[in-house]
Amino acid sequence: MKEKEVLLTVEGLKKLEEELERYKSVKRRDVAERIKQAIGFGDISENSEYEDAKNEQAWIEGRILTLEKMLRNAKIIDDENIGTDEVTLGSTVLLKDIEYDEDVEYTVVGSMEADPGNNKISNESPVGRAILGKSKGSIVEVNVLAGALKYQIMDILKN
Repeated sequence: MKEKEVLLTVEGLKKLEEELERYKSVKRRDVAERIKQAIGFGDISENSEYEDAKNEQAWIEGRILTLEKMLRNAKIIDDENIGTDEVTLGSTVLLKDIEYDEDVEYTVVGSMEADPGNNKISNESPVGRAILGKSKGSIVEVNVLAGALKYQIMDILKN
């Protein structure tokens, strides 16, 4: 089975690499020290400190494996290929909510970097899917649980 490609901006790649380094260097060492201390408390069969540290160690090792897999399958969104003719991964898009006459600006990123609180939406989200490939002036309809939203693409920018 082919592993899923992980779409990342250069900034997103850097964040994942930093997180991986932090887990490999700092977190691994910290949890190993906690395990060592817990063993020093004596009988490990009824030692909750030891059990907690071992569970944290397992989680850290799992996260390291996940990050390594993501980085192995990373495809960088090339800023050079981002145009302003149509919405692509990496585009920043100014949308007008037609019903409420409000403007909102989103940057379309891969699902690993999505952060709606910081106006970064996934290309797999309903709005992201609706605007991909569209050009300035297009009106898109997005079906969500609350009904349908209508947006007009007012502008497409490069970051």
